[in-house]
Amino acid sequence: MSSIRTIIVGCLWALIAATAAQAQERPPIGVYGSPQDAMIFYVAHGPTGACGPGCSDWIAAEGTVQWDSWKRLIAILDRQQGRKLPLLIHSWGPSNLNVATSMGRILREHGLDATAGATEVEACAGRSEADCFAVKRPGGPLDATVSVPDPACDLACVLVLAGGVHRSLPEGAKVVLTGRSIHNRRAPNVSAEQRESLTVIFGERYRKYLLEMGVEPGLVDIVDSLDEGSRPFIVPPAEVARLHIVTPP
Repeated sequence: MSSIRTIIVGCLWALIAATAAQAQERPPIGVYGSPQDAMIFYVAHGPTGACGPGCSDWIAAEGTVQWDSWKRLIAILDRQQGRKLPLLIHSWGPSNLNVATSMGRILREHGLDATAGATEVEACAGRSEADCFAVKRPGGPLDATVSVPDPACDLACVLVLAGGVHRSLPEGAKVVLTGRSIHNRRAPNVSAEQRESLTVIFGERYRKYLLEMGVEPGLVDIVDSLDEGSRPFIVPPAEVARLHIVTPP
């Protein structure tokens, strides 16, 4: 785990998935430096089969993968006292891909399964986004159901999902890829030369990560073919299986 901490703390650079942000009104999860829509984690409970065959309890991960999201993932896992609950991913907005891969490694180290989906908390019915956030923030458990993720499973979602020992997508869920860009949250002015060099470096890092997780690294080639402002690419279901984004049932 110490290696993951070193990578995150020492790396100011991040490749950002250029996905459209989902309109939200909830406050930041943290105090200093924590942006709105940063990913939150909480335990949810639903009917048998809600999160997969025989699965009724899961950890909901929803929001934008930010620089400190890995810390919050470790915190919720530490509270489970050895229970291996699957992670249900619902990501949106311009996410930090370096952190997404570190979250995937955390899942693999803990031997957890992963899927994608939107957690619909019963106590949030009729409440504002801010009030719903206050319900979720303590970490659950909360009675909930699962629906197809909207927005679809994006690149950040796929990178986290890749860490799951068993990986699945609910029926009707889509994987949608877009371009990526270099961003340094502490020094926003990045030269074109630096962007080009770092894009190559991070691309190779993601290929290595995916290969280690059992996902075809050719996924990165698809992303590299997309410009930052290009039209999103919907991965056909046959390609989702061929790329091993999901594991066999």
